[in-house]
Amino acid sequence: MARPILTVAEMSAADQAAVAAGTPVAILMERAGDAVAEAIKARWSPRPAVVLCGPGDNGGDGYVVARKLLEAGWPVRVLAMTAKTKPKGAALAAAERWTGGVEALDPLALQGAELIVDALFGAGLSRPLDLALRDVLRAAEASGAPIVAVDLPSGLSGDLARPLGYAPRAGLTVTFHARKLAHALEPGRSLCGEIVVADIGLAAAQTPTFENAPELWAARLPWPVTETHKVERGRLLVVTGPMSATGAARLAARAGLRVGAGLVTLVSPPDAVLVNAAQATAVMVRAFGGDADLQAMADQADALVIGPGAGVTDATRLNLQAVARTGVALVVDADALTVFRDDPEELFAVLDRDDVLTPHLGEFERVFPGVMKSAPERLTAARRAAAEAGAIVVLKGPDTVIAAPDGRAAVNLNGSPWLATAGSGDVLAGLIAGLVAQGMESFDAACAGVWIHAEAARGFGPGLISEDLPELTPPVLRRLWEAHQGG
Repeated sequence: MARPILTVAEMSAADQAAVAAGTPVAILMERAGDAVAEAIKARWSPRPAVVLCGPGDNGGDGYVVARKLLEAGWPVRVLAMTAKTKPKGAALAAAERWTGGVEALDPLALQGAELIVDALFGAGLSRPLDLALRDVLRAAEASGAPIVAVDLPSGLSGDLARPLGYAPRAGLTVTFHARKLAHALEPGRSLCGEIVVADIGLAAAQTPTFENAPELWAARLPWPVTETHKVERGRLLVVTGPMSATGAARLAARAGLRVGAGLVTLVSPPDAVLVNAAQATAVMVRAFGGDADLQAMADQADALVIGPGAGVTDATRLNLQAVARTGVALVVDADALTVFRDDPEELFAVLDRDDVLTPHLGEFERVFPGVMKSAPERLTAARRAAAEAGAIVVLKGPDTVIAAPDGRAAVNLNGSPWLATAGSGDVLAGLIAGLVAQGMESFDAACAGVWIHAEAARGFGPGLISEDLPELTPPVLRRLWEAHQGG
Protein backbone atom coordinates (compact mmCIF):
# COMPACT_ATOMS: atom_id res chain seq x y z
CA MET A 1 0.00 0.00 0.00
CA ALA A 2 1.26 3.49 -0.85
CA ARG A 3 2.80 5.27 2.12
CA PRO A 4 1.48 8.78 2.76
CA ILE A 5 3.45 11.89 3.69
CA LEU A 6 1.36 14.18 5.89
CA THR A 7 1.21 17.82 6.71
CA VAL A 8 0.89 18.76 10.37
CA ALA A 9 -2.81 19.52 9.81
CA GLU A 10 -3.40 16.14 8.15
CA MET A 11 -1.71 14.34 11.04
CA SER A 12 -3.73 16.33 13.56
CA ALA A 13 -6.90 15.35 11.71
CA ALA A 14 -5.91 11.67 11.88
CA ASP A 15 -5.33 11.99 15.64
CA GLN A 16 -8.66 13.74 16.14
CA ALA A 17 -10.47 11.12 14.09
CA ALA A 18 -9.05 8.38 16.31
CA VAL A 19 -10.15 10.20 19.44
CA ALA A 20 -13.62 10.79 17.99
CA ALA A 21 -13.82 7.08 17.19
CA GLY A 22 -13.18 6.21 20.82
CA THR A 23 -9.40 5.98 21.31
CA PRO A 24 -8.35 8.33 24.14
CA VAL A 25 -5.31 10.56 23.70
CA ALA A 26 -3.71 8.77 26.65
CA ILE A 27 -3.82 5.46 24.78
CA LEU A 28 -2.27 7.02 21.66
CA MET A 29 0.42 8.56 23.86
CA GLU A 30 1.15 5.22 25.50
CA ARG A 31 1.48 3.54 22.10
CA ALA A 32 3.75 6.30 20.82
CA GLY A 33 6.06 6.24 23.84
CA ASP A 34 6.21 2.46 23.78
CA ALA A 35 7.16 2.54 20.08
CA VAL A 36 10.04 4.93 20.80
CA ALA A 37 11.27 2.81 23.70
CA GLU A 38 11.15 -0.35 21.58
CA ALA A 39 13.13 1.35 18.79
CA ILE A 40 15.76 2.42 21.33
CA LYS A 41 16.03 -1.03 22.91
CA ALA A 42 16.39 -2.61 19.47
CA ARG A 43 19.46 -0.46 18.75
CA TRP A 44 21.27 0.10 22.04
CA SER A 45 22.06 -1.86 25.17
CA PRO A 46 21.01 -0.32 28.51
CA ARG A 47 23.02 2.80 29.34
CA PRO A 48 22.50 6.07 31.23
CA ALA A 49 19.72 7.88 29.38
CA VAL A 50 18.29 11.36 29.75
CA VAL A 51 14.81 12.20 28.46
CA LEU A 52 14.05 15.87 27.71
CA CYS A 53 10.32 16.47 28.15
CA GLY A 54 8.33 19.44 26.89
CA PRO A 55 4.93 20.63 28.15
CA GLY A 56 2.74 19.17 25.39
CA ASP A 57 1.86 15.79 23.96
CA ASN A 58 5.42 15.34 22.70
CA GLY A 59 6.61 15.69 26.28
CA GLY A 60 3.91 13.24 27.35
CA ASP A 61 5.35 10.73 24.89
CA GLY A 62 8.72 11.38 26.53
CA TYR A 63 7.47 10.49 30.00
CA VAL A 64 6.15 7.21 28.61
CA VAL A 65 9.54 6.55 26.98
CA ALA A 66 11.29 7.19 30.29
CA ARG A 67 8.96 4.83 32.19
CA LYS A 68 9.29 2.06 29.60
CA LEU A 69 13.09 2.26 29.59
CA LEU A 70 13.21 2.29 33.38
CA GLU A 71 10.99 -0.81 33.47
CA ALA A 72 13.46 -2.46 31.08
CA GLY A 73 16.34 -1.86 33.46
CA TRP A 74 17.80 1.31 31.97
CA PRO A 75 19.14 4.06 34.26
CA VAL A 76 16.91 7.00 33.25
CA ARG A 77 16.66 10.65 34.26
CA VAL A 78 14.02 13.13 33.11
CA LEU A 79 14.71 16.82 32.51
CA ALA A 80 11.60 18.96 32.09
CA MET A 81 10.63 22.55 31.54
CA THR A 82 9.73 24.89 34.42
CA ALA A 83 6.52 24.88 36.42
CA LYS A 84 5.17 27.69 34.22
CA THR A 85 4.86 25.16 31.43
CA LYS A 86 3.51 22.25 33.47
CA PRO A 87 2.00 19.48 31.29
CA LYS A 88 -1.76 19.35 30.84
CA GLY A 89 -4.30 16.69 29.98
CA ALA A 90 -2.92 13.35 28.83
CA ALA A 91 0.64 14.68 29.09
CA LEU A 92 0.09 15.49 32.76
CA ALA A 93 -1.27 11.99 33.35
CA ALA A 94 1.81 10.51 31.68
CA ALA A 95 4.07 12.72 33.81
CA GLU A 96 2.30 11.61 36.99
CA ARG A 97 2.95 7.97 36.12
CA TRP A 98 6.68 8.67 36.02
CA THR A 99 8.12 7.92 39.46
CA GLY A 100 11.79 8.62 38.89
CA GLY A 101 11.87 12.32 39.71
CA VAL A 102 12.22 15.33 37.42
CA GLU A 103 15.16 17.72 37.10
CA ALA A 104 15.28 21.16 35.54
CA LEU A 105 16.39 21.50 31.95
CA ASP A 106 20.01 22.55 32.14
CA PRO A 107 22.99 21.84 29.89
CA LEU A 108 25.06 20.69 32.89
CA ALA A 109 22.43 18.08 33.74
CA LEU A 110 23.32 16.22 30.55
CA GLN A 111 26.70 15.19 31.92
CA GLY A 112 27.05 11.44 32.02
CA ALA A 113 24.25 10.81 29.54
CA GLU A 114 25.05 8.12 26.99
CA LEU A 115 21.73 8.47 25.16
CA ILE A 116 19.47 11.54 24.98
CA VAL A 117 15.78 11.46 24.05
CA ASP A 118 14.48 14.75 22.64
CA ALA A 119 10.77 14.93 23.51
CA LEU A 120 10.53 18.70 23.86
CA PHE A 121 8.48 19.66 20.80
CA GLY A 122 7.09 17.77 17.81
CA ALA A 123 6.03 18.57 14.28
CA GLY A 124 3.52 21.23 15.24
CA LEU A 125 6.07 23.75 16.51
CA SER A 126 5.54 27.09 14.77
CA ARG A 127 8.10 29.38 16.44
CA PRO A 128 11.82 29.26 17.20
CA LEU A 129 12.99 27.65 20.42
CA ASP A 130 13.95 30.06 23.17
CA LEU A 131 17.64 30.51 23.88
CA ALA A 132 17.67 28.36 27.03
CA LEU A 133 16.24 25.37 25.15
CA ARG A 134 18.70 25.89 22.32
CA ASP A 135 21.54 25.82 24.84
CA VAL A 136 20.33 22.48 26.20
CA LEU A 137 20.00 20.95 22.74
CA ARG A 138 23.37 22.31 21.61
CA ALA A 139 24.89 20.72 24.69
CA ALA A 140 23.14 17.47 23.78
CA GLU A 141 24.72 17.58 20.32
CA ALA A 142 28.12 18.45 21.73
CA SER A 143 28.01 15.57 24.21
CA GLY A 144 28.49 12.98 21.46
CA ALA A 145 25.68 10.85 22.91
CA PRO A 146 23.12 9.54 20.37
CA ILE A 147 20.04 11.77 20.17
CA VAL A 148 16.68 10.07 19.63
CA ALA A 149 13.98 12.49 18.50
CA VAL A 150 10.33 11.86 19.32
CA ASP A 151 8.39 12.75 16.15
CA LEU A 152 10.96 15.37 15.04
CA PRO A 153 14.10 17.02 16.39
CA SER A 154 12.85 19.97 18.43
CA GLY A 155 12.96 23.22 16.49
CA LEU A 156 12.40 21.56 13.11
CA SER A 157 9.18 22.67 11.39
CA GLY A 158 7.02 19.72 10.40
CA ASP A 159 5.67 21.47 7.31
CA LEU A 160 8.59 23.67 6.23
CA ALA A 161 11.15 20.88 6.66
CA ARG A 162 13.73 23.32 7.97
CA PRO A 163 14.80 24.53 11.42
CA LEU A 164 12.99 27.49 12.89
CA GLY A 165 16.33 29.01 13.79
CA TYR A 166 17.95 25.86 15.19
CA ALA A 167 17.26 22.15 15.54
CA PRO A 168 19.66 19.40 16.65
CA ARG A 169 20.79 16.55 14.41
CA ALA A 170 19.30 13.29 15.62
CA GLY A 171 20.72 9.82 15.08
CA LEU A 172 17.23 8.29 15.18
CA THR A 173 13.78 9.82 14.79
CA VAL A 174 10.66 7.85 15.63
CA THR A 175 7.47 9.30 14.21
CA PHE A 176 3.94 7.98 14.22
CA HIS A 177 1.47 6.79 11.59
CA ALA A 178 3.26 8.38 8.62
CA ARG A 179 6.16 10.60 7.66
CA LYS A 180 5.58 14.34 7.81
CA LEU A 181 7.02 16.72 5.22
CA ALA A 182 10.09 17.29 7.41
CA HIS A 183 10.88 13.56 7.29
CA ALA A 184 10.89 13.62 3.48
CA LEU A 185 12.22 16.99 2.35
CA GLU A 186 15.69 18.38 2.92
CA PRO A 187 17.23 19.65 5.11
CA GLY A 188 14.74 18.16 7.56
CA ARG A 189 15.26 14.60 6.44
CA SER A 190 19.00 14.72 7.08
CA LEU A 191 18.49 16.23 10.54
CA CYS A 192 16.26 13.29 11.47
CA GLY A 193 18.90 10.59 10.94
CA GLU A 194 17.38 7.12 10.72
CA ILE A 195 13.60 7.44 10.52
CA VAL A 196 11.21 4.87 11.96
CA VAL A 197 7.47 5.19 11.29
CA ALA A 198 5.54 3.49 14.08
CA ASP A 199 1.96 2.29 13.79
CA ILE A 200 -0.16 3.59 16.67
CA GLY A 201 -3.49 2.39 15.34
CA LEU A 202 -4.77 5.36 13.34
CA ALA A 203 -6.98 5.05 10.29
CA ALA A 204 -5.56 5.57 6.80
CA ALA A 205 -4.80 9.22 6.16
CA GLN A 206 -6.32 11.25 3.33
CA THR A 207 -3.58 13.06 1.42
CA PRO A 208 -2.40 13.59 -2.16
CA THR A 209 1.27 13.24 -1.12
CA PHE A 210 3.15 9.95 -0.93
CA GLU A 211 6.57 8.44 -0.52
CA ASN A 212 7.95 7.53 -3.91
CA ALA A 213 8.39 3.80 -3.45
CA PRO A 214 7.35 0.73 -5.47
CA GLU A 215 4.15 0.41 -3.43
CA LEU A 216 2.98 3.56 -5.18
CA TRP A 217 3.38 2.40 -8.80
CA ALA A 218 4.82 -1.14 -9.10
CA ALA A 219 1.42 -2.72 -9.77
CA ARG A 220 1.25 -0.69 -13.00
CA LEU A 221 4.71 -1.40 -14.41
CA PRO A 222 4.33 -2.51 -18.05
CA TRP A 223 5.69 -6.07 -18.00
CA PRO A 224 5.58 -7.94 -21.32
CA VAL A 225 3.81 -11.29 -21.68
CA THR A 226 4.65 -14.27 -23.89
CA GLU A 227 2.97 -12.94 -27.01
CA THR A 228 4.13 -9.31 -26.67
CA HIS A 229 5.69 -7.86 -29.85
CA LYS A 230 8.48 -5.27 -29.75
CA VAL A 231 6.19 -2.62 -31.25
CA GLU A 232 3.72 -3.22 -28.45
CA ARG A 233 6.49 -2.44 -25.98
CA GLY A 234 6.57 1.10 -27.29
CA ARG A 235 8.29 3.28 -29.86
CA LEU A 236 10.57 5.87 -28.33
CA LEU A 237 12.28 8.71 -30.18
CA VAL A 238 15.17 10.70 -28.72
CA VAL A 239 16.12 13.93 -30.48
CA THR A 240 19.87 14.48 -30.58
CA GLY A 241 21.85 17.66 -30.81
CA PRO A 242 24.45 18.57 -33.42
CA MET A 243 27.49 16.45 -34.22
CA SER A 244 29.50 17.81 -31.29
CA ALA A 245 26.76 17.22 -28.68
CA THR A 246 25.25 13.79 -29.18
CA GLY A 247 26.30 11.92 -26.03
CA ALA A 248 23.45 13.13 -23.81
CA ALA A 249 20.79 11.90 -26.22
CA ARG A 250 22.53 8.52 -26.54
CA LEU A 251 22.45 8.15 -22.76
CA ALA A 252 18.71 8.82 -22.77
CA ALA A 253 18.14 6.40 -25.64
CA ARG A 254 20.14 3.63 -23.98
CA ALA A 255 18.18 4.12 -20.75
CA GLY A 256 14.87 3.96 -22.59
CA LEU A 257 15.94 0.72 -24.23
CA ARG A 258 17.12 -0.81 -20.95
CA VAL A 259 13.89 0.04 -19.15
CA GLY A 260 11.92 -1.88 -21.76
CA ALA A 261 10.91 0.29 -24.71
CA GLY A 262 10.69 -2.06 -27.72
CA LEU A 263 11.97 0.27 -30.45
CA VAL A 264 14.26 3.21 -29.68
CA THR A 265 15.44 5.62 -32.35
CA LEU A 266 17.88 8.50 -32.21
CA VAL A 267 16.63 11.17 -34.59
CA SER A 268 19.54 13.38 -35.60
CA PRO A 269 20.42 16.38 -37.66
CA PRO A 270 22.12 15.03 -40.82
CA ASP A 271 25.61 16.00 -39.63
CA ALA A 272 25.22 13.87 -36.48
CA VAL A 273 23.97 10.65 -38.06
CA LEU A 274 27.37 9.04 -38.59
CA VAL A 275 28.55 9.98 -35.10
CA ASN A 276 25.47 8.37 -33.56
CA ALA A 277 25.51 5.37 -35.87
CA ALA A 278 29.10 4.63 -34.89
CA GLN A 279 28.09 4.49 -31.22
CA ALA A 280 24.68 2.79 -31.40
CA THR A 281 23.81 -0.85 -31.91
CA ALA A 282 20.33 -1.82 -30.67
CA VAL A 283 19.31 1.85 -30.88
CA MET A 284 18.39 2.92 -34.42
CA VAL A 285 19.46 6.20 -36.02
CA ARG A 286 17.50 8.36 -38.45
CA ALA A 287 18.16 11.80 -39.89
CA PHE A 288 15.63 14.62 -39.91
CA GLY A 289 15.90 17.68 -42.07
CA GLY A 290 13.95 20.21 -39.98
CA ASP A 291 11.01 20.61 -37.66
CA ALA A 292 8.43 19.50 -40.24
CA ASP A 293 10.38 16.30 -40.88
CA LEU A 294 10.73 15.71 -37.14
CA GLN A 295 7.00 16.25 -36.66
CA ALA A 296 6.21 13.51 -39.18
CA MET A 297 8.49 11.08 -37.33
CA ALA A 298 7.03 11.99 -33.94
CA ASP A 299 3.57 11.30 -35.24
CA GLN A 300 4.50 7.59 -35.34
CA ALA A 301 6.01 7.44 -31.83
CA ASP A 302 4.61 6.67 -28.38
CA ALA A 303 7.02 8.90 -26.45
CA LEU A 304 9.79 11.35 -27.26
CA VAL A 305 12.71 12.86 -25.35
CA ILE A 306 13.85 16.32 -26.35
CA GLY A 307 16.46 18.55 -24.75
CA PRO A 308 19.57 16.56 -23.80
CA GLY A 309 22.41 18.15 -25.79
CA ALA A 310 19.89 19.81 -28.11
CA GLY A 311 21.36 23.30 -27.85
CA VAL A 312 19.68 26.49 -26.62
CA THR A 313 18.71 27.55 -30.13
CA ASP A 314 15.72 28.55 -32.22
CA ALA A 315 15.89 25.11 -33.83
CA THR A 316 15.29 23.46 -30.45
CA ARG A 317 12.30 25.72 -29.82
CA LEU A 318 10.82 24.95 -33.24
CA ASN A 319 11.49 21.24 -32.86
CA LEU A 320 9.69 21.07 -29.53
CA GLN A 321 6.70 22.96 -30.85
CA ALA A 322 6.57 20.66 -33.87
CA VAL A 323 6.61 17.41 -31.93
CA ALA A 324 4.10 18.79 -29.41
CA ARG A 325 1.59 19.28 -32.22
CA THR A 326 1.47 15.50 -32.75
CA GLY A 327 0.24 14.73 -29.24
CA VAL A 328 3.11 12.33 -28.58
CA ALA A 329 4.00 12.14 -24.89
CA LEU A 330 7.06 14.31 -24.30
CA VAL A 331 9.84 14.24 -21.76
CA VAL A 332 11.30 17.74 -21.87
CA ASP A 333 14.73 18.20 -20.33
CA ALA A 334 17.83 20.40 -20.28
CA ASP A 335 18.16 22.71 -23.31
CA ALA A 336 14.52 22.27 -24.33
CA LEU A 337 13.58 23.87 -21.01
CA THR A 338 16.22 26.60 -20.97
CA VAL A 339 15.39 27.75 -24.50
CA PHE A 340 12.02 28.99 -23.17
CA ARG A 341 13.47 30.98 -20.27
CA ASP A 342 12.41 34.32 -21.80
CA ASP A 343 8.85 33.15 -22.43
CA PRO A 344 7.86 30.06 -20.42
CA GLU A 345 4.23 30.52 -21.40
CA GLU A 346 5.22 29.69 -24.96
CA LEU A 347 6.29 26.27 -23.68
CA PHE A 348 3.27 25.74 -21.45
CA ALA A 349 0.91 26.55 -24.31
CA VAL A 350 1.94 23.43 -26.24
CA LEU A 351 2.18 20.94 -23.37
CA ASP A 352 -0.31 18.21 -22.50
CA ARG A 353 -1.04 16.65 -19.13
CA ASP A 354 0.89 13.52 -20.10
CA ASP A 355 4.09 15.47 -20.83
CA VAL A 356 6.91 15.43 -18.27
CA LEU A 357 9.33 18.26 -17.47
CA THR A 358 12.52 17.23 -15.67
CA PRO A 359 14.29 20.39 -14.42
CA HIS A 360 17.11 20.61 -11.92
CA LEU A 361 16.90 23.63 -9.62
CA GLY A 362 18.58 26.04 -12.04
CA GLU A 363 16.33 25.04 -14.94
CA PHE A 364 13.29 25.18 -12.65
CA GLU A 365 14.05 28.78 -11.74
CA ARG A 366 14.47 29.69 -15.43
CA VAL A 367 11.15 28.19 -16.48
CA PHE A 368 9.18 28.98 -13.30
CA PRO A 369 10.74 32.28 -12.17
CA GLY A 370 9.82 33.25 -8.63
CA VAL A 371 7.90 30.07 -7.83
CA MET A 372 10.62 28.56 -5.65
CA LYS A 373 11.15 31.77 -3.69
CA SER A 374 7.43 32.25 -3.07
CA ALA A 375 6.76 28.65 -2.01
CA PRO A 376 7.31 27.54 1.59
CA GLU A 377 9.19 24.40 0.45
CA ARG A 378 10.04 22.34 -2.66
CA LEU A 379 6.88 20.24 -2.61
CA THR A 380 4.63 23.27 -2.88
CA ALA A 381 6.90 24.77 -5.54
CA ALA A 382 6.71 21.62 -7.67
CA ARG A 383 2.92 21.46 -7.28
CA ARG A 384 2.51 25.08 -8.33
CA ALA A 385 4.79 24.53 -11.30
CA ALA A 386 2.86 21.45 -12.45
CA ALA A 387 -0.41 23.36 -12.25
CA GLU A 388 1.10 26.31 -14.15
CA ALA A 389 2.61 24.15 -16.88
CA GLY A 390 -0.30 21.73 -17.11
CA ALA A 391 2.21 18.86 -17.13
CA ILE A 392 4.11 16.54 -14.81
CA VAL A 393 7.07 18.25 -13.14
CA VAL A 394 10.05 16.31 -11.80
CA LEU A 395 11.99 18.74 -9.63
CA LYS A 396 15.33 16.98 -9.33
CA GLY A 397 17.54 17.06 -6.25
CA PRO A 398 18.44 15.00 -3.18
CA ASP A 399 14.70 14.99 -2.37
CA THR A 400 13.32 14.82 -5.91
CA VAL A 401 9.65 15.81 -6.05
CA ILE A 402 7.29 14.48 -8.72
CA ALA A 403 4.12 16.58 -9.07
CA ALA A 404 1.07 16.33 -11.33
CA PRO A 405 -1.31 19.10 -12.39
CA ASP A 406 -4.13 17.41 -10.46
CA GLY A 407 -2.28 17.88 -7.16
CA ARG A 408 -0.80 14.42 -6.73
CA ALA A 409 2.81 14.44 -5.59
CA ALA A 410 5.50 12.03 -4.48
CA VAL A 411 8.81 12.67 -2.74
CA ASN A 412 11.72 10.39 -3.53
CA LEU A 413 13.54 9.00 -0.52
CA ASN A 414 16.22 6.73 -2.00
CA GLY A 415 18.26 9.48 -3.65
CA SER A 416 21.98 8.89 -3.96
CA PRO A 417 24.87 11.41 -3.84
CA TRP A 418 26.56 9.34 -6.56
CA LEU A 419 24.02 10.74 -9.03
CA ALA A 420 25.85 14.08 -8.88
CA THR A 421 27.66 13.33 -12.11
CA ALA A 422 27.32 14.71 -15.63
CA GLY A 423 24.72 12.94 -17.73
CA SER A 424 22.73 11.30 -14.95
CA GLY A 425 19.75 13.55 -15.70
CA ASP A 426 19.81 12.46 -19.34
CA VAL A 427 19.55 8.85 -18.22
CA LEU A 428 16.58 9.74 -16.02
CA ALA A 429 14.80 11.37 -18.95
CA GLY A 430 15.26 8.18 -20.96
CA LEU A 431 14.01 5.94 -18.16
CA ILE A 432 10.84 7.98 -17.76
CA ALA A 433 10.22 8.15 -21.50
CA GLY A 434 10.88 4.43 -21.92
CA LEU A 435 8.16 3.64 -19.39
CA VAL A 436 5.75 6.15 -20.94
CA ALA A 437 6.38 4.60 -24.36
CA GLN A 438 5.22 1.26 -22.95
CA GLY A 439 1.90 2.77 -21.92
CA MET A 440 2.57 3.65 -18.30
CA GLU A 441 0.67 6.72 -17.14
CA SER A 442 3.09 9.67 -17.06
CA PHE A 443 2.93 10.42 -13.33
CA ASP A 444 3.54 6.75 -12.49
CA ALA A 445 6.30 6.55 -15.10
CA ALA A 446 8.02 9.62 -13.67
CA CYS A 447 7.82 8.21 -10.13
CA ALA A 448 9.09 4.80 -11.23
CA GLY A 449 11.87 6.28 -13.36
CA VAL A 450 13.12 8.46 -10.51
CA TRP A 451 13.14 5.54 -8.06
CA ILE A 452 14.80 3.07 -10.45
CA HIS A 453 17.42 5.69 -11.37
CA ALA A 454 18.30 6.33 -7.71
CA GLU A 455 18.22 2.65 -6.79
CA ALA A 456 20.66 1.81 -9.59
CA ALA A 457 23.06 4.48 -8.34
CA ARG A 458 22.69 3.46 -4.70
CA GLY A 459 23.58 -0.12 -5.51
CA PHE A 460 26.73 0.89 -7.39
CA GLY A 461 28.13 3.52 -5.05
CA PRO A 462 31.47 5.33 -5.47
CA GLY A 463 32.91 5.68 -8.94
CA LEU A 464 29.54 5.84 -10.68
CA ILE A 465 29.40 7.63 -14.03
CA SER A 466 26.32 8.19 -16.11
CA GLU A 467 27.28 5.53 -18.67
CA ASP A 468 26.95 2.95 -15.89
CA LEU A 469 23.35 3.76 -15.10
CA PRO A 470 21.54 2.11 -18.04
CA GLU A 471 23.50 -1.09 -17.42
CA LEU A 472 22.61 -0.98 -13.71
CA THR A 473 18.91 -0.82 -14.49
CA PRO A 474 18.28 -4.55 -15.23
CA PRO A 475 19.12 -5.79 -11.70
CA VAL A 476 16.68 -3.25 -10.26
CA LEU A 477 14.02 -4.32 -12.75
CA ARG A 478 14.67 -7.96 -11.89
CA ARG A 479 13.91 -7.32 -8.23
CA LEU A 480 10.71 -5.52 -9.17
CA TRP A 481 9.78 -8.35 -11.54
CA GLU A 482 10.38 -10.99 -8.89
CA ALA A 483 8.25 -9.04 -6.43
CA HIS A 484 5.55 -8.79 -9.10
CA GLN A 485 5.59 -12.53 -9.68
CA GLY A 486 5.57 -13.25 -5.96
CA GLY A 487 2.67 -10.87 -5.41
